[in-house]
Amino acid sequence: MRTAIDAEEPGERGPLDELVRIARAKHELAAAEAVAVRRARVQGFTWAEIGTLLGVSKQAMHKKYGRSA
Repeated sequence: MRTAIDAEEPGERGPLDELVRIARAKHELAAAEAVAVRRARVQGFTWAEIGTLLGVSKQAMHKKYGRSA
């Protein structure tokens, strides 16, 4: 249920527009991460090194990118 509090100012982005923008940005960021991971692996960096930089374990990196990198 929408209320007067939910009303938007003219020209202001609505919450659904903002969610679409965020979803697109997440997709673009994930694609950029995948490319960077592949490049790092080609240059000889380990899953552990890459995972440390991204704040995840080497196992998580290998599971997510192991087949594509």
